Amino acid sequence: MLRLRPYKAYDAQIITKWLKDEFAFRQWSADRYENYPITPEDMNCYYDTDSSNPRIWGMTAFDDTGIVGHFTMRFPNESSYDEIRLGFVIVDDKKRGKGYGKEMLALAVRYAFDFVRADKISLGVFENNTAAFACYKSCGFNIVDLAIPESYNCMGETWKCIEMELSRKDFEKLQKNEYNKEYA
Repeated sequence: MLRLRPYKAYDAQIITKWLKDEFAFRQWSADRYENYPITPEDMNCYYDTDSSNPRIWGMTAFDDTGIVGHFTMRFPNESSYDEIRLGFVIVDDKKRGKGYGKEMLALAVRYAFDFVRADKISLGVFENNTAAFACYKSCGFNIVDLAIPESYNCMGETWKCIEMELSRKDFEKLQKNEYNKEYA
């Protein structure tokens, strides 16, 4: 059973080890870091730039075996608190494909809706990250058509980003459907 806690600087020692190659690293961070590989110090230095900003924070997922995942949460709109944006979502590379990502995202969604009281949760995922896309879909996130989709220059290519979101209304429908299936 996974749990969440605030990100701590020493988590970077574990998280950076999950980024085994530059492709996976760029799928996780896009162009936010200049060089690969990154060190724990690089990660913490990057995060320290927002340490006094109450509109962004990191979360770490863990279980009895230790740290298994990580993501950031932020309020993307300067004037409101109605949307949470997830970023830097990652699961231990040895635990992928075993449901950890879905469980971690379920906790993030509950936190955003129940604790933060957001009305929607958004995220971006690269088209070439099919496993992450499938995970987000399975958690109820829907594709949002943007007039001009985001793209990033990564590894000498242009990578297109798929915008996704989950509204409180859609989440409540999913919860009701799950309840009805369980108790039908």
